[in-house]
Amino acid sequence: MSAVAPFGRLSRIADGVYAYVQAPGGWCLNNAGLVVGAGASVLVDTAATASRTAHLADQVDAVTGDGPDWVINTHFHGDHVFGNGRFTPRATVVAHEGTRADMAEAGLGLRGLWPDVAWGDTPLTLPTLTYRTDLTLRLGAAGPRVELLPVGPAHTATDTAVWVPDAEVLFTGDVVWSGVTPYVLMGSVEGSLSALARLRALRPRVVVPGHGAVGGPELLDRTEEYLRWCLRLAEDGLAAGLAPLDAARRAAPGPYRALVDPERLVGNLHRAYAELEGLPPGARIDVAGSFQEMCVLHGGLPECRA
Repeated sequence: MSAVAPFGRLSRIADGVYAYVQAPGGWCLNNAGLVVGAGASVLVDTAATASRTAHLADQVDAVTGDGPDWVINTHFHGDHVFGNGRFTPRATVVAHEGTRADMAEAGLGLRGLWPDVAWGDTPLTLPTLTYRTDLTLRLGAAGPRVELLPVGPAHTATDTAVWVPDAEVLFTGDVVWSGVTPYVLMGSVEGSLSALARLRALRPRVVVPGHGAVGGPELLDRTEEYLRWCLRLAEDGLAAGLAPLDAARRAAPGPYRALVDPERLVGNLHRAYAELEGLPPGARIDVAGSFQEMCVLHGGLPECRA
């Protein structure tokens, strides 16, 4: 079993806005965020394990005094939602209605991929407030607005970005990555590119990615550059008659070898191939088979340090 990564750290990035970053940001080491207003607060995503969520909660309590009033889930993956139950019933869990449906279907299945991780007690806690087109939370009469923007299919079939316009801070969930390989197997390459264009138009000053270090709008550019590279590899691979795994091996992994978790390339190529062959963005794909090929490319089970 790999060494467990250190707990994250909650840092102030704007007036009343905080980012909780878990380095180095690999499998199940996600980021979270906190927005605090006059008498109300919003937590963006939780954490994968009971101990990591407890640490996040302690840091949030140190700022808010009594925890958040809302918890927003940017998408359904367990590293972002397994900690929901730590904050309820005080907090209302909010997500896109498609995210809630995917959470209910996926359950705690992610835990089975890495059975040696000390997951702890993380009961599945589904959102009780869902939205379809957009939703704005107001933190007090004169407090900041927190806007929930549906931007999927991108990382998954339904993703939510969280925009704090007064502070010009954007929480992207896993639509944007920083120093970590993007992953769009369950979403869409083309949809991700459209989502990035929409997020860029907001002109954020600070960008909090789903994994990796906080940055600025350059993180959107770097994520887009990687995805366009994947798309070119897929086009070339299809023309040459190569399977996604063979195309990934040939790329090996090119100019992005320094990114954390480069084995995700083969999963991204499976999605890119499927879309080039006509699969609609966000449509179901063989996730288990792709993960097995990621293990082959990696030379074993990918490292999870949660």
